[in-house]
Amino acid sequence: MSSRDTANVLWFDELHREDVNLVGGKSSSLGEMTSSMDVPVPYGFATTARAYRYFMQQTGLNDKVNALLEGIQDYESSDELHKTCEQIRNLIVGATMPADLAEDIKKGYSDLAEKMGQTDPFVAIRSSATAEDLPNASFAGQQESYLNIKGADDVVNRVQQCYSSLFTDRATYYRHKQHFPHEKVALSAAVQMMVFSKASGIMFSVNIANGDASKIVIDAIYGLGEYIVLGKVTPNHFVVDKQSMKIVEKNVVKQTIELVRVGDGGTKEQAVPEELQDKQVITDSQVIELAGYAKEIERHYGCYMDMEYALDINTDRLWIVQARPETVWSQKNKKKDNTGDENVVAEADAKVAVRGLPASPGLASGIVHVIDSPKDIDQFKKGEILVTLMTSPDWVPAMKKAAAIVTNNGGMTCHAAIVSREMQIPCIVGTKSKGVAATDTFKTGDVVTVDATNGVVYEGKVDSMLKKPETAQAAGQVVAAEYFAPTATRVMMNLGDPDLADKYSSLPADGIGLMREEFLWTTFIHEHPLYLIEQGHPEKVVDMLADGISKVARAMAPRPMVLRLSDFKSSEYRNLKGGEKYEPHEPADLLGWRGASRYYDPKYIEAFKLELAAVKKVRNEFGLKNLNIMIPFVRTVDEARKVTDIIKGEGLIRGADFKIYMMAEIPSNIILADQFNQFIDGYSIGSNDLAMLILGCDRNNDTVASLFDERNLAVKRAIRHLIKAAHKDGKTVGICGQAPSEFPEFTNFLIKSGIDYVSVNPDMVKETKRNVAHFEQRIMLDNATGRGLQDPTDYDWE
Repeated sequence: MSSRDTANVLWFDELHREDVNLVGGKSSSLGEMTSSMDVPVPYGFATTARAYRYFMQQTGLNDKVNALLEGIQDYESSDELHKTCEQIRNLIVGATMPADLAEDIKKGYSDLAEKMGQTDPFVAIRSSATAEDLPNASFAGQQESYLNIKGADDVVNRVQQCYSSLFTDRATYYRHKQHFPHEKVALSAAVQMMVFSKASGIMFSVNIANGDASKIVIDAIYGLGEYIVLGKVTPNHFVVDKQSMKIVEKNVVKQTIELVRVGDGGTKEQAVPEELQDKQVITDSQVIELAGYAKEIERHYGCYMDMEYALDINTDRLWIVQARPETVWSQKNKKKDNTGDENVVAEADAKVAVRGLPASPGLASGIVHVIDSPKDIDQFKKGEILVTLMTSPDWVPAMKKAAAIVTNNGGMTCHAAIVSREMQIPCIVGTKSKGVAATDTFKTGDVVTVDATNGVVYEGKVDSMLKKPETAQAAGQVVAAEYFAPTATRVMMNLGDPDLADKYSSLPADGIGLMREEFLWTTFIHEHPLYLIEQGHPEKVVDMLADGISKVARAMAPRPMVLRLSDFKSSEYRNLKGGEKYEPHEPADLLGWRGASRYYDPKYIEAFKLELAAVKKVRNEFGLKNLNIMIPFVRTVDEARKVTDIIKGEGLIRGADFKIYMMAEIPSNIILADQFNQFIDGYSIGSNDLAMLILGCDRNNDTVASLFDERNLAVKRAIRHLIKAAHKDGKTVGICGQAPSEFPEFTNFLIKSGIDYVSVNPDMVKETKRNVAHFEQRIMLDNATGRGLQDPTDYDWE
């Protein structure tokens, strides 16, 4: 056995790319560039896989970890898995590192200081996972990185924290599914000199937008690179031609915030100086210099590369801080030969890969990207086909970029279905219920064609399906302008994404019946409100919420809009940055701490007041008086009183131009409508949750999903009763569930029952508008002639 095999620490110039088993992929790649290439890499060392195994053995943690893992009854229970993994990580972080290993790491840090001619230099510490026999080493997920670390003791502590990151929920779940013992996995920590970045970014040696191998793509932001990965800052974008080494495309975007190092360690967010916000982040000559490094790294590795870089604020020198093979286009282009793309197939030869429920109609073709966890959505690229188990609100940033979405689970009213319809992205859900799970069928890099109109995914690119027929206008025919008859029943629109407001504002909708605030949290804010309050940045919540809300209010004005205040469940809030500290682990968070019950809770009330401040800002500062609000999930009449008292106390007073509505989604809302009436101006029926709670049936549970039906007589009787009770006190009733979009006959029932408005997704506005006009005319004709069809169903329960 060589000394390298028994070493606890190896220097970058001792490492090569074939040393993945010694130090993991990230560390071996840094070593390869340092030892074998003329590329500027911040110098450093890596702790070895041997060191990690020694740590686990000497501390007795292997047996403790095994015992905890064997105690997991159900790996599909996210709460149980999370609780166990958290215990394991705490054990690892709390253990005492063997003295000789700690001394080796400290000596490595001391030697690095001496080599660099500095005392206690600042370093970056990044995890690098390794597994000799595992077929897909990406199992470990997004590993930890620690920036701006100083001092030998802190370096040892951070290495230990890196070790614990092997037991994230996702990594542990994946190893279990692969029947892979945790002892076969190890972790290296790369300890390298910190670049004090005034700018940073990522680059690819292939144009990832279209697979053009003749181009290099470079993105740049001010400050540290974490904000480009998180998507918190839109980067400057450059495209360089490899042959001429000239910039052929440039897009400079305004940047207002940056993440920077703090002098005594750690990082902070700050505003970019106003005079720099609109300026190009890196110079043209620096772009060309980076392109040269990208070209050299690709030549050396022999494949497309994905790289990260940083520009030092003190020396104005560029550094390459990471390089790894790019996977998507590399895999796709392997399937091409000299005659063209082998993935293109004739329609007659197209093979069906999976079937599912046609949740959002449309056709799309592209490269599959299988994602198991929202933690990995930063890897998802625009135009890919998102394949996953199921989505939740924190998936929205990836969903917005997807050409199409395919999920294993879910029904026509699940999150993926509702959001996809709203954003008009082709989507197929519930493939598992049709016999074959999409995540078991596809792997990242596959090319498929998604026919979401018929719920079918085909292997390869079926070109003939994707070609749009010639429009009548293009053919020179005269096209009649669309006409929509006025209706007494208003047709409103559901919209969460403010970036789509201008696009959809021309639709014949009478306003916005439902804007979900959760979109703004998962797409723009990303951080838990209580965390932001603790960090001293409550204004970030107010400003970013107000910005998103105002885009919709302004686009739709003077038509009214209704903002539904936050209705995250605890598991969804937990996924926001800092959320772990504030959120309970609830066994059934669908029925837990959500909606109104949060707003008056002393633990949360200050966060709720920030939402109200954003509403006030939109109405008072921006002058958008068409904004109204809606309270979700109100269990009791007393809750309605408490919440409306808080709203009033914050200066939002009900009146002619400001309405407070309430979601009607719990049976108590129906039964006690006469009492709820005193606190609100009207109701919006959430038919999904209402049907679930009346029927006691989880629509997202494939086992019982077939029993879920909003058209059930019990649900219809509840709706009919609510409309009567509300109208008796002059309150309005609308519906923002999915049923009116899916079932025209349900819309007919609502109109006959006296509903005031229906709110549907943008793709259904025109059709619903026509349906409503038709049904209203039919009712008038039937009343006039007395010859209409009679409905013998008894909808009343009084």
